[in-house]
Amino acid sequence: MADVKYTPAPLEPPPSYETTASIPLKPSTTKGPLPRALDLPLLSSVQGRRIILASASPRRRQLLAQIGLSNLSVIPSTVPEAFSKTLSPFEYVLQTATQKAMTVYSSQIDSPDGEPALVIAADTVVVSPRGQILEKPRSEADHIAMLKGLRDSISHKVYTAVVVMAPLSSARDPGYALESTVEETTVKFGRDISDELILSYVRTREGADKAGGYGIQGIGAVLVERIEGSFDNVVGLPLRPTLALVEKVLRDDEDVRDEFAEAEEEE
Repeated sequence: MADVKYTPAPLEPPPSYETTASIPLKPSTTKGPLPRALDLPLLSSVQGRRIILASASPRRRQLLAQIGLSNLSVIPSTVPEAFSKTLSPFEYVLQTATQKAMTVYSSQIDSPDGEPALVIAADTVVVSPRGQILEKPRSEADHIAMLKGLRDSISHKVYTAVVVMAPLSSARDPGYALESTVEETTVKFGRDISDELILSYVRTREGADKAGGYGIQGIGAVLVERIEGSFDNVVGLPLRPTLALVEKVLRDDEDVRDEFAEAEEEE
């Protein structure tokens, strides 16, 4: 394959590597009515109540809207993600997502805006075949090298941890229900992807703010040959497991209320 002549990216690419983390959230530009909520009793019980997404990711917000959870308060965790990369990818994403959920829940439980009915947090990492946890690319050169490495490997893994919390109606310790899951998807890039295509994709800056350096739901789909597992897990939020967690924490609260009522009747 012929060497690709490197030329610097434009001075003001949207977004740049330096400013990606500080770009403010923009209102959704999706046209048409929002989807109706799923007609499930437990989901209906939180409609109109305060639901917090502990993530600044617009992709996660859009995915939750697909199951009808569109009226969200977006409150990202401000605690640095400082867990050791020597942890297994499974442990790393789970601890990071749990920290996000606990931090936001603790800061909002006595908020003037009202107690949250749900707090949903997630963390996604891309893992190389050697087990290296890939961060967001630090520069254009790092971005190119990252995508070439993924192309030249047989496949790589994407792990997403989801943590859902809800306050319990009773004062039973610890006062909240917490459920979590970690999902895994295998992704294979096309081995015939040219250096020209990688450079062209990098210069779109679509993947500049994404772990692993690509967005499968956007232009980055041209890099992917196939996946094994959940597509929305690679996007950043596996919907079916997330819905199961939401139902479980809400059911936990129902069970506690029933136990409390039975105890009062016995007295």
